[in-house]
Amino acid sequence: METKLIDAHIHLDFYTTEEQKQIIESLDKHQIEGLITVSQNLKSAKSNLALSKTYCTIQPAFGYHPEQTLPSEKEIVQLTEFILTQEQDMVAIGEVGLPYYLRQETDLKLEEYINLLEHFIMLAKRTKKPIILHAVYEDAPVVCSLLEKHSIDKAHFHWFKGDDKTMQRMLTNGYFISVTPDIVYKPKIQRIAKQYPLEQLMVETDGPWPFSGPFENKRTHPKMLHESIKVIAHLKQIDRTAVYQQIYENTRSFFTL
Repeated sequence: METKLIDAHIHLDFYTTEEQKQIIESLDKHQIEGLITVSQNLKSAKSNLALSKTYCTIQPAFGYHPEQTLPSEKEIVQLTEFILTQEQDMVAIGEVGLPYYLRQETDLKLEEYINLLEHFIMLAKRTKKPIILHAVYEDAPVVCSLLEKHSIDKAHFHWFKGDDKTMQRMLTNGYFISVTPDIVYKPKIQRIAKQYPLEQLMVETDGPWPFSGPFENKRTHPKMLHESIKVIAHLKQIDRTAVYQQIYENTRSFFTL
């Protein structure tokens, strides 16, 4: 049975150097062909670029994670220049989006985050690269409107959580989503995966984010994706080999690998 997979979203630079080495050296054993390594900021982007130069299994994406303080104008300029200089080495703009969780903890000016996201959306259009999005719950429709405004069709909503109306809008627009290993034990994520077309679905770890259930107290590793595939096949009542093949092809095609 063909069981190759690509982790569509991992923060590899958040692992220690030793953990990075252990993960990368074990990928072949676990039939993981590659990792899409998303970035938190400029420093993170530089780290992921360096990893990609060392390991051919690493495919970096460059962006500014929204669940943090807004960057200064100087930081935005520096990151933008880096992206435009290194665009041949990146597979996507990301991780970018809106600060849903940060907003629950502190008052912030959402409009400024929306403006920053629009800047990255325009960068994605300029560089002709897909965009990896952090946009959950009520933020997802806002992001959909921005994508539609700029006629962006290659959008990946990682670890998506949202209502049926927004999900229908996303799938109609051809946007992709990915699910993490929490699909193994969370009914809400199972419901989303069951409804979303297999042809627009990918799998990710979002590592080193930790998971519960059967993954309690285990370091997040791309090998966990195989458990996600089992659940997706069961939910959709589709042969597991066909699920592996479709999700693998989805990821390769979306990121032009």
